[in-house]
Amino acid sequence: MKRTFYLLAFVFFCISIANAKKHADLKLFTADNANIQYVGRIDFSNPQKPRIWAPGVYITAKFKGSKCVMLINDEAGGTNHNYLEIVIDGKNPYRVELTDKVNELSVPDGLSDGEHTILVCKDTESNNGYIDFLGFKCEKLLPLPAKPRRKIEYFGDSITSGTGMDLSAVPCDKGQWYDQHNAYMSYGALTSRNLDAQWQLTAQAGVGLVHSCCDMNVVMPQIFDKVFLRGDTINWNFNNYKPDVVTICLGQNDGPKQDSTLFCSTYVNFIRAIRKHYLKADIICLTSPMGDNTLTTVLQRYLTAITGNLNAGGDKKVYKFFFQRQYHNGCGGHPDMDEHKLIAGELTAYIKQLKGW
Repeated sequence: MKRTFYLLAFVFFCISIANAKKHADLKLFTADNANIQYVGRIDFSNPQKPRIWAPGVYITAKFKGSKCVMLINDEAGGTNHNYLEIVIDGKNPYRVELTDKVNELSVPDGLSDGEHTILVCKDTESNNGYIDFLGFKCEKLLPLPAKPRRKIEYFGDSITSGTGMDLSAVPCDKGQWYDQHNAYMSYGALTSRNLDAQWQLTAQAGVGLVHSCCDMNVVMPQIFDKVFLRGDTINWNFNNYKPDVVTICLGQNDGPKQDSTLFCSTYVNFIRAIRKHYLKADIICLTSPMGDNTLTTVLQRYLTAITGNLNAGGDKKVYKFFFQRQYHNGCGGHPDMDEHKLIAGELTAYIKQLKGW
């Protein structure tokens, strides 16, 4: 038994030495490097260790050489672990599970010794805890082109955050509740990429407008101005991101049996609160893509009244959009990955028509 222990310890020691040698020729570029771009609600109180809770927050960089290592700490450290989406040169996104508190993630072997772009996106919820991004190890970081001029923000619940959609590794009802999360492939991120726009997913699974599910003690109008949504903490500076378009996808967790006056008045006040920060944005109120006939009928009636009220009051840049059908083939009745593409297709076409993009 003791001999086996020492043998395993020696193997792990050799692996660590090999990894150290493998990365010895790479230079560390800390998270505050000017060539690294960030999009999303991030706590930059420590510029060398930006902290990220929200799903869909993404980091981009351009590096030279065939090797690149991402340095990422995970609060959960292998318990409520987070998932990341990694995209090299805009192709073949792949998901990575963080299994340790301190993680060094290498890009796949086989890259040419030229210039490459890398995108790192947090796929999982605020509930999974934060990640701290410490930087990249590579031969050289290069300047990126400017970010896309267009910006969209998506307020919503589990549908918007990409819950229960990615069955590529873990089937429904297997593993943990977050094993099927994929914010990068969610309808909001897809819609933005369709439109060459930045995206920001201000989304929290289980949240409602007036009533949240799952023993959650917060609602969206309470947390929409925070960086850590689930914890209702750290004020967000809205000057950091001024979207051209805002979508609101709430109501699934409120359900159809709400006090109509309370729901509609709260929704109107929520839009007014958003408008104070985004004076020029087009605001689109969406039905729930996973809503059944009963909920969809109720939401259509409510959203018609809400947008009509605001338009009559002088805000002509508030709109409604109703999805064509129910999308619910993922886990827990959520849309799956193919359905998110269809949802994004519907929303892309509407925004194109609205904005002329």
